[in-house]
Formats: sequence, C-alpha cells, structure tokens
Amino acid sequence: MKRWFALIDATVLSMAGLRLLSAAIELTAAMTMLAFNDVKKAVAINALLAIVGPIIFIMTMTIGLLSLTDELSFAKLFWIGLGVAFILFGIYK
Repeated sequence: MKRWFALIDATVLSMAGLRLLSAAIELTAAMTMLAFNDVKKAVAINALLAIVGPIIFIMTMTIGLLSLTDELSFAKLFWIGLGVAFILFGIYK
C-alpha cells in the first residue's frame, strides 16, 4: 500500500483527499438528518452543506491550478479562473 501512494502524484492525492473529506461530510450530514428526523433540522444541516461544497470546490481547483501554472499560459489560466468565477456566481446568485 505504501508503494501505491508513492506512485500517485501528490497534487492528485491531495485533490482526491479533499473530495473524500467532502464525501465524508456529506455522508455524516445525511446520517444526521436521518437521526434527527425533523425537516427544520434537516434544512439547517443542508444549509451548512451549501457552505462546505463551494469551499471544497475552491480548494480543489486552487491546488490543481497551482500545479498547472508552469504548463499553462497566463491567458489560459485567466479563462479557467473566469470559468470558476462564473460557476461560483451561478451558485450564489
């Protein structure tokens, strides 16, 4: 198992780790909703998840883009950043 982790790029491993953390948070929230069995509490938990999702998304994209900065031109990074901004704008508006 130790050699398997050595074969994976550190950037990819950290991005996947953040996504696994996000999945664990989502699963915990779902189980908590079921445990409370109350619509008001479920809505409150869902509201907290609305904060967690974009934060994980931004962190994952930042890690990926930082690792690609030497391979991409400034113009391409600009367009990628603009696309991420549009996604976040669409989520919050």
